[in-house]
Amino acid sequence: MKAIILAAGQGTRLRPLTDDRPKCMVELAGKPLLEHQLEVLRGAGIDDIHVVGGYRAEWLERGDCTLHINEYFAQTNMVATLFAAESVMDGREDLIIAYGDIVYEPRVLEALLECQAPVCLSVDRAWYRYWAARMDEPLSDAETLKLTDGNRITELGKKPRGYEEIEGQYMGLIKVRADHVPALAPTWRGMDREAIYDGKDYDNMYLTSYLQHLIDRGWEIRAALVDNGWLEIDTVEDRALSGQGFWSPASAQKG
Repeated sequence: MKAIILAAGQGTRLRPLTDDRPKCMVELAGKPLLEHQLEVLRGAGIDDIHVVGGYRAEWLERGDCTLHINEYFAQTNMVATLFAAESVMDGREDLIIAYGDIVYEPRVLEALLECQAPVCLSVDRAWYRYWAARMDEPLSDAETLKLTDGNRITELGKKPRGYEEIEGQYMGLIKVRADHVPALAPTWRGMDREAIYDGKDYDNMYLTSYLQHLIDRGWEIRAALVDNGWLEIDTVEDRALSGQGFWSPASAQKG
């Protein structure tokens, strides 16, 4: 199994912590976000790990991961960053795709690995508790996620009109089954480059917009459901939630 960690963005909302380093190198609980991810991935036996950098990519040059570069990171978004690593999407193995600004417990990854659908997304059923700790009005920031047939995702990434449209929150952690990996990049390149996707142009579409495109084309995407066990570090304030029971480092769990 391979893993690609998307770490090209500038992380402007984390300034001044990202003034001199990429977002994934901001520290949480004594070590960079990237190190927490690597620990969990390697604990699950995943050692073929690729990191896609852009902003201050020199921080990501290391002997235990393969570094890819999104040369246009300042003009593009997450989807373009993902396909900067297209060369490793050969379909020989399942593929984990992870945002660089998240951390997650081993149980979150274990649930994802158990899912055998063509595409699986880690989804937090207990999202409201976490969002309520992050902001005064959770509905203002949360995105839609609708399920059918137990855990099949029919919609995600939209602005919700009410809480009934949110059956969980997507975490930024994906598994693509090996037989579907080779179709990822051609499907992206086949999208309308003149269209607007959830308010963004082709080069700057959100990864949720791309996933919704896959759903609309008939791809089976399932939720690997868990209750908390992760954090997204998008602002300086987000780091303060690391000790409030939503997530604990893998090293602490071993102890």
